Amino acid sequence: MQTSGTNLVQHPLPTLELRGRRNLLGAAALTAALTLACSASWAQTVTATPSKGGAANLAMVGEPQGLDPMVSTADLVGTIMQHVYEPLYTFDANWAIAPMLADGLPTVSKDGLTYTIPLRKGVKFHNGREMTADDVVASLQRWMELNPRGKAVGKEVASLTAKGPLAVELKLKNPYAPLLAQLALPSGMAAIMAKESIAPQLKDFVGTGPYQFKERRPDQFTVLVRFDGYASRKEAASGYAGKREALLDELRFVPVPSANTRVEGALSGQFQYADLLPVEAIGRIEKGAPAVVPIVTKNFGFPYIVFNTKEGVLASQPLRRAVQTAVGTGELLVAGFGDNRFFVVEPNFFPKGTPYYSDAGSKLYNERNPQAAKEQAAKASYGGQPVRIMASRQYEFHYNMALVMSEQLKKAGFKTELQVVDWATLVQRRNDPKLWDVYFTHSGLFPEPMLSPPQLGDGAPGWWESDAKKSSLAAFNQETDPAKRGPLWGKVQQVVYDEVPFIEVGKFNGLSARSAKLQGYTPAIWPFFWNTGLAK
Repeated sequence: MQTSGTNLVQHPLPTLELRGRRNLLGAAALTAALTLACSASWAQTVTATPSKGGAANLAMVGEPQGLDPMVSTADLVGTIMQHVYEPLYTFDANWAIAPMLADGLPTVSKDGLTYTIPLRKGVKFHNGREMTADDVVASLQRWMELNPRGKAVGKEVASLTAKGPLAVELKLKNPYAPLLAQLALPSGMAAIMAKESIAPQLKDFVGTGPYQFKERRPDQFTVLVRFDGYASRKEAASGYAGKREALLDELRFVPVPSANTRVEGALSGQFQYADLLPVEAIGRIEKGAPAVVPIVTKNFGFPYIVFNTKEGVLASQPLRRAVQTAVGTGELLVAGFGDNRFFVVEPNFFPKGTPYYSDAGSKLYNERNPQAAKEQAAKASYGGQPVRIMASRQYEFHYNMALVMSEQLKKAGFKTELQVVDWATLVQRRNDPKLWDVYFTHSGLFPEPMLSPPQLGDGAPGWWESDAKKSSLAAFNQETDPAKRGPLWGKVQQVVYDEVPFIEVGKFNGLSARSAKLQGYTPAIWPFFWNTGLAK
């Protein structure tokens, strides 16, 4: 769908490749594995050179439950804190892995087990001190202790050491194909922090990014200000990679839980950017032209439903299977997005034409069979306990899908309890297995399967662990031959369908909006505002 005045951004799982040093084992494997039939495009906003100065009010879906980019996998936290912290590697406009704080791509030993990562010289933290290898080692160790994806990576790591002030050596127990992609993701970021600021609970947010933390007032705003000591890369800006410049004096991230209020604020000029708007607002946003520019992001991501496999009624796999049988994902997508131009109903986790396309488990998708589900639940000794479904209205499509799922389960004989909470509360409550059975969330759609959802890692809410998970993921992650990785992903997908730790609902397109005065903005899954200014 493309309309006049609309930034239409396509994310068709573009090629994830590693540039340079083609002799690298891991690099070559990922490059070949993720070459796709369809090419990427990050639509660059064509404007005059943005002015320097001013402050932008950015309407987010709610209040972040915290600002620690490692502890939380919430996109909202990653969106804000990617301006404060930076990773060793990032993604460019073609989803190629590119160096950020690293000076270049790693040197990898012939056996694929030892990665030597050079670090950039002269990078300053917000406290004025230069970054060294000791900061990188301390940061990555913390990430591997606290973050679900980090924990998964940590299990593969034999050692992590500084090699002088500007190099880090990482040794693996076995080849691990997703390593650099894991280090590059903004959500649940492997952020590099000043080692003196590191604590179990961060009190000081000391990173290397173009903006530094100034103030947070819960339920009002989080303010970041320009870091004048920022050491930018010299390459041209491309996606998240290359040159970053803080043109704005301040970024004001404002929690606006009501989707309609975000729409109204965008139309009135109160907000220079409004994130994740309800798709039915597209007409109103278009009528706001030329002052307001709608942004439709194709293949934005996928909604998914997480199950509590640790405690409660759905800790039983047969009962999760019964719920899966009852659910009609097509109905959920219609409820969530309405206009069929904004969603796709399909069982494959990755689109056709990509290396990881598979129809494994597809017979268990979109069954919508209440009678069969009722029979399965009876065989599994369902005792009438309520299935507690948690959702937030800050993502309106989550809430609408939860309403429909609740009714689908009732038709299959389940009792349900719908818990509607704000997003920050949901993110907090989902960490306690005693409080919920199901929750709704979503993720971006990425070319490396291990990047999302975090339930593929270790310790994420849902706490999915099984022998089949371990063995299928081990086989997939240790295989560096791209021709073999694709079929191995199909086996992982089959395990997900069989054990039902989560249900991937389908694919969807995202809608947001910006003021025409916000110049240089590049639409992205995690919106960023470096290289972005305001017209005078």
